[in-house]
Amino acid sequence: MDSLIELPAEPLTAPVPVDEIPDLSHAEFLVPGKSVTRRRVLKTMFFGTAGMALYAGEIERHWIDVVHRDIHIAGLPHAFEGMTIAQLSDIHLDEYTEPFLLREAIDHINRMKPDMVLLTGDYVSAEVLSKKMTMGAAWQCAKLLTAIECKEKYAILGNHDILAGANEVTEAIASNGIPVLRNGFLPIERHGSRIWLAGIDDPVLGKPDADLAMPVAIRNQTHEPIILMCHAPDFVDALSQHPVSRSIALVLSGHTHGGQVRIPFMGAMHLPPGGRKYVEGLFQMGGMQLYVNRGIGAVGVPFRFNCRPEITRFRLRAAKPQVPYMQS
Repeated sequence: MDSLIELPAEPLTAPVPVDEIPDLSHAEFLVPGKSVTRRRVLKTMFFGTAGMALYAGEIERHWIDVVHRDIHIAGLPHAFEGMTIAQLSDIHLDEYTEPFLLREAIDHINRMKPDMVLLTGDYVSAEVLSKKMTMGAAWQCAKLLTAIECKEKYAILGNHDILAGANEVTEAIASNGIPVLRNGFLPIERHGSRIWLAGIDDPVLGKPDADLAMPVAIRNQTHEPIILMCHAPDFVDALSQHPVSRSIALVLSGHTHGGQVRIPFMGAMHLPPGGRKYVEGLFQMGGMQLYVNRGIGAVGVPFRFNCRPEITRFRLRAAKPQVPYMQS
């Protein structure tokens, strides 16, 4: 018979009384070569946050992204093939945008040598500075914009411009040689051909009127497409229900700042009314295209993260005609 193993009467290890358990709240937990303490964790978080703020406020906010886009337009006259357009938007001078950043943006535009420059609103920020200082910023911005070498320059107003003082901002821009289109239009002519440029009043705080900006007389003209400047991009949903939409080839907008601060896996921290659906980039809506520019300024906070300031250079190209499907 196998011999029996006699178990000890008492447990091998006696339980430790609660009052004898050591206090580990201030203990250091060892990892290879380092000890991790609450103080070290807080210090790492502090310097990480400070580093991110420095990057977003001083590096990315001033790091202009020059975006190049080919835009294919049905019915584009041959004379406009290859025409280049620079778009500058949402300057917000003197809230956080320094004059040197606007000068740098203008230098980028001048190096492009575009055929036309379109300014899509928000030259100042409203209700941040005093009225006097805001108007001073509007005149300073307009004066700086005269350094754009391209002769064909046109502008619209944004919601901040209207809130700050639509007539005063319009006067500042127009007095410095840049026509402001508020529900207005004009022809762009080349070698006996023409397209139409229209500007609509800001959809958020203004009085947009598509019939004034694009009257029946300029709609549905063969080989005379319309390019529309409209500060707030979400207004295209209303435009798409209007008969004029069939004549609009391209809508250029700003307003959203592209989200300005975009957290990975979360997206934009804030989007304004009128800019919550179409945030940035190119959208195709039937025969109408929309481009939303991220702008160069910042509002609310002096940061841009994962969303660099933008200047866009468009090159117009004739869209290839669609060949109807033929069944053999």
